[in-house]
Amino acid sequence: MNTRATRPRPCGGVTRREALRVGSLAPLGFGLSDLLRASAPAPRAHAKSVIVLFMWGGPSHLDTWDPKPNAPVEVRGEFQPIATTVPGLQISEHFPRLAARAHQYAVVRSMTHTDPAHLSPVHHLMTGRVAPKPNSDADGATRGDAPCLGAVVQKLLPSGGAVPQSVTLPWAVSHPSAPGGTAPGQNGGWLGRGFDPFLVSGNPNLPAFAVAGLNTPADVPAGRMRDRAELARHFDRTGGPGGDFTGLQGKALDLLLSPAVSTAFDLSRESATLRDKYGRHPFGQSCLLARRLIEAGTRLVTVNWPDDGKAFWDTHGDNFPSLKTRLMPPADAGFAALLDDLTARGLLDETLVVCVGEFGRTPRVESAGRQHWPGCYSAVLAGGGVRGGATYGSSDKIGGRPETNPVAPADLTATIYHALGLDPETEIRDPAGRPWKLADGTPVRQLFA
Repeated sequence: MNTRATRPRPCGGVTRREALRVGSLAPLGFGLSDLLRASAPAPRAHAKSVIVLFMWGGPSHLDTWDPKPNAPVEVRGEFQPIATTVPGLQISEHFPRLAARAHQYAVVRSMTHTDPAHLSPVHHLMTGRVAPKPNSDADGATRGDAPCLGAVVQKLLPSGGAVPQSVTLPWAVSHPSAPGGTAPGQNGGWLGRGFDPFLVSGNPNLPAFAVAGLNTPADVPAGRMRDRAELARHFDRTGGPGGDFTGLQGKALDLLLSPAVSTAFDLSRESATLRDKYGRHPFGQSCLLARRLIEAGTRLVTVNWPDDGKAFWDTHGDNFPSLKTRLMPPADAGFAALLDDLTARGLLDETLVVCVGEFGRTPRVESAGRQHWPGCYSAVLAGGGVRGGATYGSSDKIGGRPETNPVAPADLTATIYHALGLDPETEIRDPAGRPWKLADGTPVRQLFA
């Protein structure tokens, strides 16, 4: 029996903790069957870690997660829906692996906002608040941005280990035709450079792939590097000159010297069979690297859709050929393999996986493509206590607007914090001492079992 869910209330809070800062020697980056029931008890989320699969460019929801087979052909497009493991839930024919795993995830079909630009919506999603200059592709990342998810995780959920708590790979998303270049909302913002996620740049599918900054200089013995790290920690403990700076240096040296860090980034330790299952392409191998990092202790990994030199998911003029051959097959393989791998290792229950773009595409096909459409699109969540095999919200007959339970990007951000046990109402202060909530949204608690 289907019932409609209402907007949830925020969850309970946690105590703030001291910051864990990544060192300046490291490469720092910007860094269904049924509708979910509002009457169900509000459960506590229990994720220890999060993987965000960011489909940069804006995937067409109508051709992926929210097909409209009964709509006119100019709306429904060229693809056919297929059945999934969940009765009544259909997705695109070009997601066959994900269709076979629908019982493991929930589909949100009512994502919505009003910003049709590429860059500024990234800030909304990754920080939980609208960009300082919305509706803009001309304003790139600055230190005036709000801190991103990874920065907040490092501030409020630090650990004593050397493995970075927040990692972005395989690049910080940028758009070559956007004057602003790199999208805002991907770094520590006004929290400072020390809270930037650890940025891994490069193609992990290449045999020569290596993470810059994780090799000790050939002319400096490891013992001397350890002495430097200890000296840095001494200055921090005693309040010596340059204590803040040496603290960052000490963390960087810990990264250089830690076998756990170098091991976590070493994909050669995985079997050829597993690597093939993820797909021998940048996205698949990035998903595999994300699993390795989570297993090693990283709390939040953002996997941005790789820079393919072909406009990412921004399918203005060749929507159907691009989706069918270039975009959906690697997304299907990588995402499905990640779910299988996390399950096999007993990690899915404690790892939230979120797959989403910055917006959807227009309900009607125009010149063989679909244009930017923030009015309605989809997101998918799995693991971390999420109720699998369900949908939340719905779109209208042509996928143009949410019909029930609209979810803003900030609500999704707040949901991620909720999954980690962080109250989105928790306040952190900027350099001027002004308090800011972690996110302006409301977590969708009905997503959790």
